[in-house]
Amino acid sequence: MYKRFFKRLIDLLLSAVGSVVLLPVWIVLILWIKLDSCGPVFFRQKRVGKNKKLFNILKFRTMRADTPHDMPTHLLQNPDAYITRCGRIMRRTSLDELPQIFNILAGQMSIVGPRPALWNQDDLIAERDRYHANDIRPGLTGWAQINGRDELEIPQKAALDGEYAARMSFAFDCRCFFGTFRKVFLHDGVVEGGTGSIHQKTMQK
Repeated sequence: MYKRFFKRLIDLLLSAVGSVVLLPVWIVLILWIKLDSCGPVFFRQKRVGKNKKLFNILKFRTMRADTPHDMPTHLLQNPDAYITRCGRIMRRTSLDELPQIFNILAGQMSIVGPRPALWNQDDLIAERDRYHANDIRPGLTGWAQINGRDELEIPQKAALDGEYAARMSFAFDCRCFFGTFRKVFLHDGVVEGGTGSIHQKTMQK
């Protein structure tokens, strides 16, 4: 019952309330982005949703307008050179993810679930298939997010996403949701430019 009805109801209620309560924060961030660099306020990117259906994720723009659009950050030759000043802070605090409230309202995402993969991240998508993690809605935050985030290798991340898919419940969602605040406060697991050893190889070049 929770998976089929109550989870979606909670998503709708919390995202609707959040969009109103966070309105002053939105206004400040929009002004900050416009003053900090040229380009649009929002950033749209094709991501993989439930049952591998593609959708456009919405974020606050944290990188320069000339950044390659569909390239994972860890594959950029010098990721730090593309990140704006305000973008660096928003990424560390996950404030850039706030516009995904609209993806949740549209039914493309959930508050808790696997973070949506880029449409061309074939390795991550294939690994998630092994655990049926592509069969559920992706989330604003998730089990992998509070257990390593950017520091995780793709097989580890997919396994944690699969664990979430198998254990999904109200109590487990609460654990992920409230655990996210601690991770954001501590900036734990945030690694600009990559995932696990891929990041290390990129930074050494």
